[in-house]
Order: sequence, then C-alpha cells, then structure tokens
Amino acid sequence: MQILAAGVSDVGQQREHNEDSFAILPEFDLYIVADGMGGHRAGDVASKMATHTIASFFQATQKEDATWPFHFDPHLTVEENRLITGIRVANKRIFDTSSRYREVQGMGTTVVSCLVARERKKMYVAHVGDSRCYRVRAGEITQLTRDHSLLNDYLLVMPDLTPEQRDELPKNVITRALGMQDSVVVDLVPEQPLPGDAYVLCSDGLSGMITDAEILAAVNAHPGNAQEAAKDLVARANANGGEDNVTVVVIDVSE
Repeated sequence: MQILAAGVSDVGQQREHNEDSFAILPEFDLYIVADGMGGHRAGDVASKMATHTIASFFQATQKEDATWPFHFDPHLTVEENRLITGIRVANKRIFDTSSRYREVQGMGTTVVSCLVARERKKMYVAHVGDSRCYRVRAGEITQLTRDHSLLNDYLLVMPDLTPEQRDELPKNVITRALGMQDSVVVDLVPEQPLPGDAYVLCSDGLSGMITDAEILAAVNAHPGNAQEAAKDLVARANANGGEDNVTVVVIDVSE
C-alpha cells in the first residue's frame, strides 16, 4: 500500500488570522487537522499545540519500552491506543496551559487524525469536535466522522426533529473539543483502505462552505494528485465565500 498526502491551510476570505493547523508525518503514517478556537492568539496556539503534541507523543513512543501517560486499553490495538493517547495528551496540555496563562484562557481546538497501520492494512480515524474525515471510493463520498455539535446531540435524542426545529438550533456550537476539560472522549473509526481511495481531512471552513458533492467532484478531478485536489478544495471554499479558515489534508491510497 502506497500513501501520498498533501495539505493546504488558508486564512479564507473574511478572517484576519488563520487559527487552523495541520501535520503530515509520513514517518508515522500520521495525518492531522486541527481548528483552533478562542480568539486570534488562543485559537492559533491551541491548534498548533494539538498537532505538535500528538507528533511529539508519536516520536517519544517509537520504542517499545516507552512510558505512556494513560492506561493502555487491552481491547484496542497498539495503533488505536497510540492515536487516542496522543490526542488525550494534547487535550491535557492545552487544558493545563489554558488554566495557567490568562492570555490563552478558554482556548480549545477540534482535531481529526488518521493513522495508517500498514501491517494490518487498516486506517484508524480519531476525532474530537466538528473537523471531519471523508472517504472517496468508486465515485462515492462518505463522511466517516460524526460532528460533536449541539445539533447532532439533539438529533441523537430527538431524531424526528422537523426542518423548522433544526433551523432554530445554532449550527456552529460544538459540544466537544480539546482543552475544554481535564479529560476528553475521543471517537475512533476503524477503516479498511483500498487502492484508489482518497481521504479528506478538513476543518469546518471547508465542509461549511461546499457540499459533499463538490468535495467529491474536486477529488475526482485530480486522481492520484493529493496536492492539486487539496488546492482545488480550498479554492472552491473561498469561491463560495470563504467565511472561515480553510484547512484540508488529502490522502491518496494506491498499490
């Protein structure tokens, strides 16, 4: 399995500062997008802290005798544990920093991350917040993550909400993010990638600006070219108004 990935982060058309971050770490087969919150300085700090801390955790746990800061879940694979723990370490660091320094008080960030486990022929998608992972396969697009949003929480409890009732709920209120509390629940989706698949990690600056069909069209327009697909996606979001920072990582899978 060959993995090629590329990312683009753009301030968008209406914001002065970019509070998004992304990381592409081919040495670990690890890919991350984070969307910071809490104002210019704080959001920027939180998203960078998330990507840097997760990357540092993977660096520190390369050796089998490395010490892990959280309990190892025996029901999960080593890769799943490593990905979830990296995100939990990032959450703790952001929360502690936010509690200690007034200038970044209340900062937080969403995160979505993919880890490829080549020996298992698996990919693990972990996320907190409303940054998303999509899979493009055989001409179809599937959202693999579920937004941790107020609207989605309502729909879990009351799935029969009318369109009018849905419209009354605030659209951009998220109910889970890194840095909000001392600990965090990380959602994990196991995935079996196939040659020809493409995966799109993105902040809501993309998914809020263009439809899933447009994401599919942009990826299909650049088969096997993650860099051009990522550029196209950001350009489409900006052409539709670019109301937020836009960050995309595209991951192409081939033989």
